[in-house]
Amino acid sequence: MKPALLLLSLALVLPLSARAAGDNALAAALGQRLAALQANPATADQAPLERLQAQQAIDALDKARKRDLEHVAYLAGRRVEVAEAAARAAAARHQVNALDRQRAELLIEGSRREAARARAEAEALRRQAQLQAEEAELLRQAAEAELLARQDAELALATASGNQAARLNEAQRTAARLAREEAELVSGQRLPESKFETRGEVFSLGSNAFGNGNAQLTAAAANQLKAVAEYLAITNKRGRIRIEGYERAAGVGQRRAEAIRDALGAAGVAANRLQVVGRTAAATRARAAEIVIAP
Repeated sequence: MKPALLLLSLALVLPLSARAAGDNALAAALGQRLAALQANPATADQAPLERLQAQQAIDALDKARKRDLEHVAYLAGRRVEVAEAAARAAAARHQVNALDRQRAELLIEGSRREAARARAEAEALRRQAQLQAEEAELLRQAAEAELLARQDAELALATASGNQAARLNEAQRTAARLAREEAELVSGQRLPESKFETRGEVFSLGSNAFGNGNAQLTAAAANQLKAVAEYLAITNKRGRIRIEGYERAAGVGQRRAEAIRDALGAAGVAANRLQVVGRTAAATRARAAEIVIAP
Protein backbone atom coordinates (compact mmCIF):
# COMPACT_ATOMS: atom_id res chain seq x y z
CA MET A 1 0.00 0.00 0.00
CA LYS A 2 1.28 3.46 -0.86
CA PRO A 3 2.29 5.64 2.10
CA ALA A 4 -0.39 8.24 1.30
CA LEU A 5 -3.15 5.62 1.29
CA LEU A 6 -1.82 4.12 4.52
CA LEU A 7 -1.91 7.48 6.29
CA LEU A 8 -5.44 8.13 5.03
CA SER A 9 -6.65 4.76 6.35
CA LEU A 10 -5.11 5.41 9.76
CA ALA A 11 -6.74 8.84 9.90
CA LEU A 12 -10.15 7.27 9.34
CA VAL A 13 -9.73 4.32 11.70
CA LEU A 14 -8.14 6.04 14.71
CA PRO A 15 -11.09 8.38 15.57
CA LEU A 16 -13.50 5.45 15.40
CA SER A 17 -11.25 3.38 17.62
CA ALA A 18 -10.91 6.24 20.10
CA ARG A 19 -14.70 6.69 20.24
CA ALA A 20 -15.24 2.97 20.80
CA ALA A 21 -12.62 2.94 23.52
CA GLY A 22 -14.27 5.96 25.16
CA ASP A 23 -17.67 4.31 25.04
CA ASN A 24 -16.28 1.07 26.46
CA ALA A 25 -14.47 2.96 29.20
CA LEU A 26 -17.64 4.79 30.23
CA ALA A 27 -19.69 1.59 30.17
CA ALA A 28 -16.98 -0.19 32.18
CA ALA A 29 -16.86 2.61 34.76
CA LEU A 30 -20.63 2.60 35.19
CA GLY A 31 -20.62 -1.19 35.34
CA GLN A 32 -18.02 -1.08 38.11
CA ARG A 33 -20.29 1.21 40.14
CA LEU A 34 -23.13 -1.32 39.82
CA ALA A 35 -20.72 -4.13 40.69
CA ALA A 36 -19.73 -2.22 43.83
CA LEU A 37 -23.38 -2.24 44.94
CA GLN A 38 -23.50 -6.01 44.38
CA ALA A 39 -20.22 -6.56 46.24
CA ASN A 40 -21.38 -4.57 49.28
CA PRO A 41 -23.36 -6.91 51.60
CA ALA A 42 -25.50 -3.95 52.74
CA THR A 43 -26.70 -3.14 49.21
CA ALA A 44 -26.32 -6.46 47.36
CA ASP A 45 -30.03 -7.31 47.56
CA GLN A 46 -31.40 -3.75 47.49
CA ALA A 47 -33.09 -1.76 44.68
CA PRO A 48 -33.23 -4.59 42.10
CA LEU A 49 -35.51 -2.63 39.75
CA GLU A 50 -33.34 0.48 39.72
CA ARG A 51 -30.22 -1.63 39.16
CA LEU A 52 -31.92 -3.46 36.29
CA GLN A 53 -32.81 -0.12 34.71
CA ALA A 54 -29.22 1.08 35.14
CA GLN A 55 -27.78 -2.09 33.56
CA GLN A 56 -30.15 -1.76 30.61
CA ALA A 57 -29.07 1.85 30.14
CA ILE A 58 -25.39 0.77 30.18
CA ASP A 59 -26.11 -1.97 27.64
CA ALA A 60 -27.73 0.64 25.39
CA LEU A 61 -24.36 2.44 25.07
CA ASP A 62 -23.05 -0.34 22.82
CA LYS A 63 -26.07 0.00 20.52
CA ALA A 64 -26.33 3.78 20.46
CA ARG A 65 -25.84 5.70 17.26
CA LYS A 66 -23.19 8.39 17.23
CA ARG A 67 -25.71 11.23 17.22
CA ASP A 68 -27.51 9.71 20.22
CA LEU A 69 -24.39 8.79 22.18
CA GLU A 70 -24.24 11.88 24.41
CA HIS A 71 -27.88 11.53 25.41
CA VAL A 72 -27.63 7.76 25.99
CA ALA A 73 -24.45 8.23 28.04
CA TYR A 74 -26.18 10.89 30.17
CA LEU A 75 -29.18 8.62 30.80
CA ALA A 76 -26.90 5.72 31.72
CA GLY A 77 -25.07 7.88 34.24
CA ARG A 78 -28.29 9.14 35.81
CA ARG A 79 -29.73 5.61 35.98
CA VAL A 80 -26.64 4.45 37.85
CA GLU A 81 -26.96 7.41 40.27
CA VAL A 82 -30.62 6.54 40.89
CA ALA A 83 -29.68 2.89 41.51
CA GLU A 84 -26.94 3.89 43.95
CA ALA A 85 -29.20 6.28 45.86
CA ALA A 86 -32.08 3.78 45.96
CA ALA A 87 -29.80 0.97 47.18
CA ARG A 88 -28.35 3.17 49.92
CA ALA A 89 -31.81 4.29 50.96
CA ALA A 90 -33.05 0.70 51.14
CA ALA A 91 -29.94 -0.39 53.05
CA ALA A 92 -30.45 2.44 55.52
CA ARG A 93 -34.10 1.48 55.96
CA HIS A 94 -32.98 -2.09 56.56
CA GLN A 95 -30.56 -0.84 59.19
CA VAL A 96 -33.35 1.20 60.80
CA ASN A 97 -35.53 -1.90 61.01
CA ALA A 98 -32.67 -3.94 62.48
CA LEU A 99 -32.01 -1.28 65.08
CA ASP A 100 -35.71 -1.11 65.93
CA ARG A 101 -35.71 -4.87 66.54
CA GLN A 102 -32.58 -4.51 68.66
CA ARG A 103 -34.26 -1.79 70.69
CA ALA A 104 -37.31 -4.00 71.28
CA GLU A 105 -35.12 -6.86 72.48
CA LEU A 106 -33.24 -4.58 74.84
CA LEU A 107 -36.54 -3.53 76.42
CA ILE A 108 -37.04 -7.12 77.51
CA GLU A 109 -33.52 -7.83 78.75
CA GLY A 110 -31.60 -6.90 81.86
CA SER A 111 -32.28 -4.61 84.72
CA ARG A 112 -34.13 -1.34 84.46
CA ARG A 113 -30.94 0.73 84.61
CA GLU A 114 -29.06 -1.34 82.02
CA ALA A 115 -32.09 -1.49 79.75
CA ALA A 116 -32.55 2.29 79.94
CA ARG A 117 -28.92 2.90 78.99
CA ALA A 118 -29.10 0.43 76.11
CA ARG A 119 -32.37 1.94 74.86
CA ALA A 120 -30.76 5.39 74.77
CA GLU A 121 -27.83 4.09 72.73
CA ALA A 122 -30.08 2.21 70.32
CA GLU A 123 -32.33 5.25 69.91
CA ALA A 124 -29.35 7.45 69.06
CA LEU A 125 -28.19 4.96 66.46
CA ARG A 126 -31.71 4.61 65.10
CA ARG A 127 -32.07 8.38 64.69
CA GLN A 128 -28.71 8.60 62.96
CA ALA A 129 -29.70 5.80 60.58
CA GLN A 130 -33.06 7.48 60.00
CA LEU A 131 -31.34 10.72 59.04
CA GLN A 132 -29.09 8.82 56.65
CA ALA A 133 -32.12 7.12 55.13
CA GLU A 134 -33.89 10.45 54.66
CA GLU A 135 -30.81 12.03 53.07
CA ALA A 136 -30.41 9.09 50.71
CA GLU A 137 -34.10 9.26 49.80
CA LEU A 138 -33.81 12.98 49.04
CA LEU A 139 -30.84 12.28 46.77
CA ARG A 140 -32.79 9.55 45.01
CA GLN A 141 -35.80 11.81 44.51
CA ALA A 142 -33.61 14.62 43.16
CA ALA A 143 -31.91 12.29 40.71
CA GLU A 144 -35.24 10.81 39.62
CA ALA A 145 -36.79 14.27 39.18
CA GLU A 146 -33.95 15.35 36.92
CA LEU A 147 -34.27 12.12 34.97
CA LEU A 148 -38.00 12.69 34.45
CA ALA A 149 -37.25 16.17 33.10
CA ARG A 150 -35.16 14.58 30.37
CA GLN A 151 -37.74 12.00 29.31
CA ASP A 152 -38.99 14.06 26.37
CA ALA A 153 -35.60 13.56 24.76
CA GLU A 154 -36.06 9.80 25.01
CA LEU A 155 -38.78 9.94 22.35
CA ALA A 156 -36.06 9.88 19.70
CA LEU A 157 -35.10 6.41 20.96
CA ALA A 158 -38.66 5.09 21.23
CA THR A 159 -38.46 2.71 18.27
CA ALA A 160 -35.19 1.13 19.35
CA SER A 161 -36.26 0.92 23.00
CA GLY A 162 -39.72 -0.61 22.49
CA ASN A 163 -38.69 -4.02 23.80
CA GLN A 164 -36.84 -2.39 26.67
CA ALA A 165 -39.96 -0.43 27.69
CA ALA A 166 -42.00 -3.63 27.63
CA ARG A 167 -39.48 -5.35 29.91
CA LEU A 168 -39.51 -2.35 32.24
CA ASN A 169 -43.32 -2.40 32.48
CA GLU A 170 -43.18 -6.09 33.23
CA ALA A 171 -40.59 -5.48 35.93
CA GLN A 172 -42.79 -2.76 37.49
CA ARG A 173 -45.83 -5.04 37.48
CA THR A 174 -43.73 -7.82 38.99
CA ALA A 175 -42.58 -5.43 41.72
CA ALA A 176 -46.22 -4.44 42.39
CA ARG A 177 -47.24 -8.11 42.55
CA LEU A 178 -44.45 -8.92 45.00
CA ALA A 179 -45.35 -5.88 47.12
CA ARG A 180 -48.99 -7.00 47.09
CA GLU A 181 -48.04 -10.48 48.28
CA GLU A 182 -45.82 -9.03 51.01
CA ALA A 183 -48.55 -6.64 52.18
CA GLU A 184 -51.06 -9.48 52.44
CA LEU A 185 -48.54 -11.63 54.30
CA VAL A 186 -47.59 -8.88 56.77
CA SER A 187 -51.16 -7.66 57.39
CA GLY A 188 -52.77 -11.10 57.28
CA GLN A 189 -55.54 -9.60 55.12
CA ARG A 190 -56.47 -9.72 51.45
CA LEU A 191 -56.03 -6.60 49.32
CA PRO A 192 -58.91 -5.41 47.14
CA GLU A 193 -58.62 -6.01 43.41
CA SER A 194 -56.58 -3.38 41.57
CA LYS A 195 -55.69 -2.32 38.04
CA PHE A 196 -53.23 0.08 36.44
CA GLU A 197 -54.63 3.06 34.53
CA THR A 198 -53.19 6.32 33.24
CA ARG A 199 -54.30 8.02 36.46
CA GLY A 200 -52.39 5.44 38.57
CA GLU A 201 -53.07 2.18 40.38
CA VAL A 202 -56.77 1.85 41.24
CA PHE A 203 -58.14 -0.31 44.08
CA SER A 204 -61.90 -0.96 43.91
CA LEU A 205 -64.22 -1.70 46.83
CA GLY A 206 -67.56 -3.27 45.92
CA SER A 207 -70.98 -2.63 47.39
CA ASN A 208 -70.41 -5.37 49.96
CA ALA A 209 -67.81 -3.10 51.60
CA PHE A 210 -70.62 -0.98 53.08
CA GLY A 211 -73.97 -1.52 54.66
CA ASN A 212 -76.93 -1.34 52.30
CA GLY A 213 -77.20 2.29 51.16
CA ASN A 214 -75.03 3.70 53.94
CA ALA A 215 -71.38 4.63 54.55
CA GLN A 216 -70.57 2.19 57.38
CA LEU A 217 -67.54 0.02 56.49
CA THR A 218 -67.94 -3.70 57.06
CA ALA A 219 -65.35 -5.51 59.16
CA ALA A 220 -64.00 -7.25 56.05
CA ALA A 221 -63.58 -3.93 54.24
CA ALA A 222 -61.83 -2.39 57.24
CA ASN A 223 -59.36 -5.29 57.21
CA GLN A 224 -58.77 -4.82 53.48
CA LEU A 225 -57.91 -1.17 54.09
CA LYS A 226 -55.28 -2.21 56.63
CA ALA A 227 -53.69 -4.29 53.87
CA VAL A 228 -53.86 -1.26 51.53
CA ALA A 229 -52.00 0.84 54.11
CA GLU A 230 -49.35 -1.86 54.44
CA TYR A 231 -49.02 -1.98 50.63
CA LEU A 232 -48.46 1.79 50.53
CA ALA A 233 -45.76 1.49 53.18
CA ILE A 234 -43.98 -1.34 51.33
CA THR A 235 -44.05 0.28 47.88
CA ASN A 236 -43.01 3.63 49.38
CA LYS A 237 -45.22 5.50 46.92
CA ARG A 238 -45.41 9.17 47.90
CA GLY A 239 -48.00 10.48 45.45
CA ARG A 240 -51.44 11.77 46.42
CA ILE A 241 -54.23 9.29 47.07
CA ARG A 242 -57.68 10.13 45.69
CA ILE A 243 -60.64 8.35 47.30
CA GLU A 244 -63.93 8.38 45.37
CA GLY A 245 -67.20 7.16 46.89
CA TYR A 246 -70.29 6.30 44.83
CA GLU A 247 -74.00 6.22 45.70
CA ARG A 248 -77.15 7.74 44.19
CA ALA A 249 -78.39 9.07 47.53
CA ALA A 250 -77.08 12.58 48.19
CA GLY A 251 -74.09 12.74 50.50
CA VAL A 252 -73.59 8.98 50.87
CA GLY A 253 -70.76 8.82 48.33
CA GLN A 254 -68.93 11.60 50.19
CA ARG A 255 -69.35 9.84 53.54
CA ARG A 256 -68.09 6.57 52.08
CA ALA A 257 -64.96 8.30 50.81
CA GLU A 258 -64.46 9.91 54.23
CA ALA A 259 -64.87 6.54 55.99
CA ILE A 260 -62.12 5.06 53.82
CA ARG A 261 -59.93 8.11 54.46
CA ASP A 262 -60.35 7.74 58.22
CA ALA A 263 -59.54 4.01 58.08
CA LEU A 264 -56.36 4.59 56.07
CA GLY A 265 -55.32 7.41 58.38
CA ALA A 266 -55.81 5.17 61.40
CA ALA A 267 -53.60 2.58 59.69
CA GLY A 268 -50.73 5.06 59.37
CA VAL A 269 -51.22 6.79 56.00
CA ALA A 270 -50.43 10.52 56.19
CA ALA A 271 -53.62 12.59 56.19
CA ASN A 272 -52.19 15.27 53.88
CA ARG A 273 -51.92 12.70 51.08
CA LEU A 274 -55.61 11.75 51.18
CA GLN A 275 -58.22 13.52 49.05
CA VAL A 276 -61.91 12.52 49.17
CA VAL A 277 -64.55 12.98 46.48
CA GLY A 278 -68.21 11.97 46.63
CA ARG A 279 -69.95 10.90 43.41
CA THR A 280 -73.72 10.98 43.02
CA ALA A 281 -73.74 7.89 40.83
CA ALA A 282 -74.96 4.36 41.27
CA ALA A 283 -72.72 2.04 43.26
CA THR A 284 -72.26 -1.39 41.70
CA ARG A 285 -71.37 -4.75 43.07
CA ALA A 286 -67.82 -4.25 41.79
CA ARG A 287 -67.45 -0.53 42.52
CA ALA A 288 -68.85 1.38 45.46
CA ALA A 289 -65.58 3.22 46.08
CA GLU A 290 -62.18 3.59 44.44
CA ILE A 291 -58.73 4.34 45.86
CA VAL A 292 -56.53 5.92 43.18
CA ILE A 293 -52.78 5.98 43.95
CA ALA A 294 -51.06 8.54 41.75
CA PRO A 295 -48.00 7.21 39.90
